[in-house]
Amino acid sequence: MKAVVFPGQGAQRRGMGRELFDAYPQLVREASDVLGYSIRELCLDDPGQRLGRTEYTQPALFVVGALAYRQWCEDNDDEVAFFAGHSLGEYSALHAAGAFDFTTGLRLVQKRGALMAQAKGGGMAAVVGVDPEQLRVLLDEGGFSTLTVANDNAPAQKVVSGDTETIRALVPYLESRGVRCAKLSVSGAFHSPLMRQAQQDFARFVDGFALGDPTTPVIANATARPYGSGETARTLTEQIVRPVRWTDSVRHLLDHGVTDFVELGGRVLGKLIDQIRSAPRPAPRPAPPAPALGSPVFRERMGVRHAYVVGGMYRGIASAEMVVRLGRNGMLGFLGTGGLSLAEIERGVLDIQKGLAEGEPYGVNVLADHGDPAAERELIDLLARHRVRVIEASAFMRMTPALVLHRARGLRRGADGKPVCDHRIVAKVSRPEVARAFMAPAPEAVLEKLRRENALTDEQVALARQVPMSHDITVEADSGGHTDGGVATVMMPAMLRLRQEAQERYGYAEPLCVGLAGGLGTPEAVAAAFMLGADYVLTGSVNQCTVEAATSDAVKDMLQDLGIADTAYAPAGDMFELGAKVQVLRKGVFFPTRANKLFSLYSHHDGIEEIPAKTRSLLERTYFGRSLDRVWEEVRDYLRSRGRDADITQAEAQPKQKMALVFRWYFFHTTRLAMEGDGSDKVNYQIQTGPALGAFNQWVAGTDVEPWRNRHVDRIGLMMLEGAAAHIEAAMRNWRGTLASPPADESRKPLRLLAS
Repeated sequence: MKAVVFPGQGAQRRGMGRELFDAYPQLVREASDVLGYSIRELCLDDPGQRLGRTEYTQPALFVVGALAYRQWCEDNDDEVAFFAGHSLGEYSALHAAGAFDFTTGLRLVQKRGALMAQAKGGGMAAVVGVDPEQLRVLLDEGGFSTLTVANDNAPAQKVVSGDTETIRALVPYLESRGVRCAKLSVSGAFHSPLMRQAQQDFARFVDGFALGDPTTPVIANATARPYGSGETARTLTEQIVRPVRWTDSVRHLLDHGVTDFVELGGRVLGKLIDQIRSAPRPAPRPAPPAPALGSPVFRERMGVRHAYVVGGMYRGIASAEMVVRLGRNGMLGFLGTGGLSLAEIERGVLDIQKGLAEGEPYGVNVLADHGDPAAERELIDLLARHRVRVIEASAFMRMTPALVLHRARGLRRGADGKPVCDHRIVAKVSRPEVARAFMAPAPEAVLEKLRRENALTDEQVALARQVPMSHDITVEADSGGHTDGGVATVMMPAMLRLRQEAQERYGYAEPLCVGLAGGLGTPEAVAAAFMLGADYVLTGSVNQCTVEAATSDAVKDMLQDLGIADTAYAPAGDMFELGAKVQVLRKGVFFPTRANKLFSLYSHHDGIEEIPAKTRSLLERTYFGRSLDRVWEEVRDYLRSRGRDADITQAEAQPKQKMALVFRWYFFHTTRLAMEGDGSDKVNYQIQTGPALGAFNQWVAGTDVEPWRNRHVDRIGLMMLEGAAAHIEAAMRNWRGTLASPPADESRKPLRLLAS
């Protein structure tokens, strides 16, 4: 089986293409017309020493590669099974595979070369003689963790990218440790996050072309896997900031039966391929014991392999697709329902049940509706009709009839006479008094009310007195969305003590489990949660920037660049009058400032009419995009459609209540803008998220999951769990070593452990 490969920058030499230019004069003239200079003269004579400059090198290599392939095809009848190219060579490979024509490819590489040549402030260095793990250790030990391994050319040949000063310092550092290292003569930190501006500019340029799919598989540098359908433009754009995984690409070809490599347009890849062929494969690492993390009670109770949960996010961002993908991989996901209609929720439930037809785990989020308790009951009745067993209770401050109904409806007596809980509630709490309520049996008054309504039987009421409202309590520390700003290291020990008290007080036969959520964006954070005593972990923000998240691509593009300091607190629209807070994106938007301004106006005025005319005009022009009278008409129409005429009457009689409802409209409107990706009013996007996503972005920078289009919720979950398991194992090894060699000052031992 044969693969044709094309080299990238570094393969250029004066005189290249000499035998090709006379053979294809029409294409040579076409190339010169596009470029605005003689490609023949550049390659053969190189006047002005331009061939080594990026903006000239890249078009030259593409032209020579394209012509060399054309000649090879005329001279050979061999069937090509795969194409591949190193960096710039990937364009030649895609052209050979029919993804775009010669002129299009030339225009693309001309722009790419120009943009990359403009990059300043970065550099690259070649490192020879160390394997990837050794190099990473050396970089971390020397304080060079910001550098990216930009080219994995062969098992013992790497190229690193980064800012100029760091690259300059790296060379003597590695040489002092006996490692061959040489700074390369390039202007930028190619194939690293420092090329982000070039990538963004190139993406806008590529939008002007209709690129096709390769007709023969082409191995992408960024993924070491074949291009997917409809992925040509996106993958080429991402290649600018992604590492070149040449070693993995060649191994993929070898694993798929390639025995013969034909290099066209240069003579540099053959040696690399020979090195890759002859190098021993790294022994596969034993899988970290990710399934062993957390409580086996929780895993068995929820029917999952992993003690890993993905919370339901507002307006169905935690989509049916997301929940299905998690369930198929042994994790529990909750369908997001807040802000969705019953019809939309029902469609989501049916999609999940269709996708998880073999009984895999799933759940549905139930968000407290403090303004419309009847809506909670309607949702619980809908879930009962579809036999949904597990719900996630969010933002509840008391045990409502709807929650009690779900819990008690699923109770029956087992063969031993003890309660069997077919319905589960995974409760998210941030306050001790709410945790106590979920750890206690259902309130007697609510049980009696439901019995009088014939919603519960006498036996269900009796059994409900013997079990807690929830066996599974998620402690929610400071997080995206609704948050009380709690600190995990303060809250978790306190909640574990409450669990002990509840177990002792009520004598439950089935143990309570306590999980942790909030701020979980890296394996180290997940490890810390388990070390604090969590029976399971629940993530949120890191999942809203994934393929499966049901929000707009515009939002995902913004979230992909989120840093740990790019969030702010704003009023929660669904609990506006109460002053509850949500954590939202602040980078690039005005929403946090404007939402807080609305709450300030609400706090200082008793009605819309009291707001100064100038301020009101500003609100209508920049916040709402319409008059406040028009907003009230829309709110009134909505309330009437929900059968809430009493709320309309009350608001018209109480100006402050009317103001609250009008201001709430802004929160609904800004969420809708973000969900739909409305580019006309981006500054008003409301995007609920937390700094955990910023930490995750930092962790995966320079890897194949840096772009959100490569992020899948199940993979993120496994990465987090496996990383956490490895982190805990390393910490335990370090602890054992500390015990074996105690420091002279024994009183400092706990501090040394924390530092590790």
